[in-house]
Amino acid sequence: MSNALKFYIDGAWVAPSGDARLAVVDPCTEEAFAEIALGNADDVERAVAAARRAFASFSSTQPAERVALVRRILDAYMARYDEMAETISREIGAPKKLSHAWQAALGKRHLEELLVTCERFAWQRKKGTTLINHEPVGVVALITPWNWPINQIVCKVAPALAAGCTMVLKPSEVSPLNAVLFAEILDAAGVPRGVFNLVNGDGPTVGAALCSHPDVDMVSFTGSTRAGVEIARLAAPTVKRVHQELGGKSANILLDDVDLEAAVTSGVNSCFSNSGQSCNAPTRMLVPAARHDEAVRIAQRAAAAQRVGPAQDDETTMGPVVSDVQYARVQRLIRKGIEEGARLVAGGPGRPDGLARGYYVRPTVFANVDPSMTIAREEIFGPVLAIMPYRDEEDAIAIANDTPFGLAAYVQSADLDRARRVALRLRAGSVYLNYPAWDAGSPFGGYKQSGNGREYGEWGLEAFLEVKGIVGYGE
Repeated sequence: MSNALKFYIDGAWVAPSGDARLAVVDPCTEEAFAEIALGNADDVERAVAAARRAFASFSSTQPAERVALVRRILDAYMARYDEMAETISREIGAPKKLSHAWQAALGKRHLEELLVTCERFAWQRKKGTTLINHEPVGVVALITPWNWPINQIVCKVAPALAAGCTMVLKPSEVSPLNAVLFAEILDAAGVPRGVFNLVNGDGPTVGAALCSHPDVDMVSFTGSTRAGVEIARLAAPTVKRVHQELGGKSANILLDDVDLEAAVTSGVNSCFSNSGQSCNAPTRMLVPAARHDEAVRIAQRAAAAQRVGPAQDDETTMGPVVSDVQYARVQRLIRKGIEEGARLVAGGPGRPDGLARGYYVRPTVFANVDPSMTIAREEIFGPVLAIMPYRDEEDAIAIANDTPFGLAAYVQSADLDRARRVALRLRAGSVYLNYPAWDAGSPFGGYKQSGNGREYGEWGLEAFLEVKGIVGYGE
């Protein structure tokens, strides 16, 4: 990729200020296949200055102009769709089918949903004699993760553009190449110079400089709760708007009336999707105590059916985790589960048989997990499922809510009304009933330590808007 060693600033690909470099590693092979430049505070200064200059003119454009720009971006995105899927597959190890059908597809779906949202959004409205006007929040810093990379880039960049904001994107340095490709897509679509800027780098350097910069009006961050706390601290002195989608430890409640075979199998597959590297993965499966052992046997079969292997293999259903750091974390927590007395019924420490290289993890299932255990409390971000027995519906709800996180929850029941009642009592930003289809228009974000604010649809657009009331405006 010709622009991997450059940054996109003020409408042009420019050389970085320094000479720091970082290898991009294929997690299937543990071998570097590309290199990016790492930015510093000087690069951030250039990018923020460009965004600030561009804000005066871009913020005054009409919504219809910005919607037309989003349509051009969608067209340009589709022209390079296959390349996007291949890039993501290579840099995070996602199976090629998953990358094409989901990873790249989510970028397309967010653009499409935003266009629908903008068509019905009331940019201005009257409330008595007051005019309610929605205006762009300003220069925004967008800091995105590696696990669903283009999903999180598009669901921030696209609504920020539609709102009239200008921006600096710092993607994860672990999966940066899809962001470089997306910058090329935006350039081809005719995004005005300075409106979108890309600086690659790490969190302590580029991320910190963006979060503390006095000319940045808002930070939108997706990543770990630990990093989210630091971002809030850095942003506090300038009273920026801070929008965060953080970690999760989602409960999946299987009520006692479910088809257990179907519910457990789907729950295992959902937990292991993307190698378990999803903040909203259903990692805690709550099952009736009387049917615990039956659920375990089904989960064992579902785990054994996973085909772990290289991303390019057509038979692969689960690729590696993304890096050596992530591999070490997952292994540590698997060992912790064993040490604390959870019953290992599938997988376990080490790589699957026949995979000596690559950050491959054995699809792992623990049974008889107590809510106090580390594997029931900490986000593992790997293919590790904790099966937890409960006494009755009240006990299940209590266990599900007994977590510092609140990003997502899942409820399975043959009685939809019953599932709805349980869903309303769960302290989570999203609750999914009976494994529904993904909805790009549903609000996405969390309670408690899973963050603040919401993304997707009108909530994602409103995140980048200020609300002005002009009192006495008249009838």
